[in-house]
Amino acid sequence: MADVTYMVRAGSKAACQRELDRICDLLGAVPATLPTDAAGTGWVARAIPVPKAPAENGGRGQVVSE
Repeated sequence: MADVTYMVRAGSKAACQRELDRICDLLGAVPATLPTDAAGTGWVARAIPVPKAPAENGGRGQVVSE
């Protein structure tokens, strides 16, 4: 699980999806869960920050050929 998670709670699936999309756009996040009403407390969705790409060469610095 990510260290940071953003949660959206709304009264309808459409509103939840709209705000999930908005959070992803504004914060550079990606959806972690789609809107669901399974919890029984309205519609809920989650997003996480975009994972950082691994450093080239495993983060070990520049490769020098011999």
